[in-house]
Amino acid sequence: MPLSEPVPAARRQAAVAGLFYPGVPSVLARDVDDALARARHVSPPLAGRGRIPKALIVPHAGYVYSGATAARAYALLRAARSTIERVVILGPCHRVPVAGLAVPTHDAFITPLGTVPVDQAAIETIASLRQIVRYDAAHAREHALEVQLPFLQRLLGSFAIVPIAVGDATADDVAEAIDRLWGGPETLIVVSSDLSHYHGYDEARQRDAATARAILRLAPGIDHEQACGATPIGGLLTVAKRRGLVPTLVQACNSGDTAGDKQRVVGYAAFAFHEADDTGGTGEDERGPALLKLARGAIHEALGGPALGVDGAGWLDERGACFVTLRSEGRLRGCVGSLKPRRPLREDVIVNARAAALLDPRFAPLTEDALADTRIEVSVLGLPTRLSAPDREALIAQLVPGQDGLILTCGATRATFLPQVWEVVPDAGRFVDELIRKAGLLADTPLEAYRFERYRIEKWVEPEV
Repeated sequence: MPLSEPVPAARRQAAVAGLFYPGVPSVLARDVDDALARARHVSPPLAGRGRIPKALIVPHAGYVYSGATAARAYALLRAARSTIERVVILGPCHRVPVAGLAVPTHDAFITPLGTVPVDQAAIETIASLRQIVRYDAAHAREHALEVQLPFLQRLLGSFAIVPIAVGDATADDVAEAIDRLWGGPETLIVVSSDLSHYHGYDEARQRDAATARAILRLAPGIDHEQACGATPIGGLLTVAKRRGLVPTLVQACNSGDTAGDKQRVVGYAAFAFHEADDTGGTGEDERGPALLKLARGAIHEALGGPALGVDGAGWLDERGACFVTLRSEGRLRGCVGSLKPRRPLREDVIVNARAAALLDPRFAPLTEDALADTRIEVSVLGLPTRLSAPDREALIAQLVPGQDGLILTCGATRATFLPQVWEVVPDAGRFVDELIRKAGLLADTPLEAYRFERYRIEKWVEPEV
């Protein structure tokens, strides 16, 4: 949309196009593509070789100053075009004071490259937090979030954003919001921040090197002298440490290296955070063993045995949604779960494990003797994203076999297939048809009567004995 055209009030129009980055669409696309092409030759971090980062820290100055540094981090998303559907972007408030974390009421943000929808459904999942405020003024002229959008627009396919302007808040406030929005592979976390401001070149390099070392150690306590986005950085580091992410410094420089003098410089750095492995259930990640122990203990206690609960894991007390699946001799023995995070994950696992063992109407209740030969699987769901399609073929084309779970809603009827169902129903068309059949709906019901949402999962399975 040309910037000269009127923009609907529900959309947040570009505020710094032509200032921080080119305002002409063709020039902007060319400049971003050129920066990404130059970054292509940079080796990806060893910690994430061949994998998509879960989170990035990137600078937010004008592109002539920090665009090349940001591009090196964004270039790591080249393989993510069909994977990332939601980007949570957090940055500091530069122009308007805010008490807490400000989210917009807008349904979209506009840049010269087009319109990016705002995921208001995701915002609703954090709206109940005391630190969240609806405040469009915090976003109206803020550049920290806006300058990230053209990179994402050139790299990703269809995606939505959750823009959060961080004001007077704590790192724990930010961490709580990030945890609720964490999702699965479909969700990327981006923290927008520059480093030190207005020191001489050599002093800035020393200061910024110390800050980079702290970030790589996932150390708390970075202050606003070290980084203007210290609070969102602190929130990300808190969550990254708890979830076992591995940080890597992708690039560092300052304005004296790019387009400014060396008397008073601003520091820039880009970091990538990768999950420790592809499974999410091994290595330093404590979640898999804890979730599986919690599920087995809940069933054991429900059958009259002693409790085998998991204590001291604070992340279990955050809201989450899971499915607990039971298998005996490779055959399904029970499967019950939740589609939306409405209660603490600890409670969700306990309730769903007991229901899978005792209340799944397809199977007789599990016995204590049978439990010993039952293998437990826990799947934690990411936030679902609605699919919009004019016809069945377009809907099917959007599905990624083997990765997407699918939710179907029609009136009061709801059904889902976990991504595991692709193992027995590998064809996308049949996957949709079987889900409609599972919901008990007629095959000739018009597509517009359905609401489809997809999601990704993190899955852990007990080892075979």
